[in-house]
Amino acid sequence: MQFTIEARELTIGWTRRIAEPGANRTIVEAPDANDAIAQFVRANDSELVSFLKPAEGRESIATVRKNDAVFLVRVYEA
Repeated sequence: MQFTIEARELTIGWTRRIAEPGANRTIVEAPDANDAIAQFVRANDSELVSFLKPAEGRESIATVRKNDAVFLVRVYEA
């Protein structure tokens, strides 16, 4: 199954401004949303802070940290 992962940077340190406010999209092959976010975290050498997979609906939401930046991540079927 293919999943689209959109990552939008929420913070970028205290003194710098966000250069690109748009979301970065990645498509991964995974059996479910849990594996898709795990692949994304490993590939980006980052840390999963939280992951919410709703009982209904197809979109999961995660918070991911990499260095001093925090990202809001959406995971949904491609």
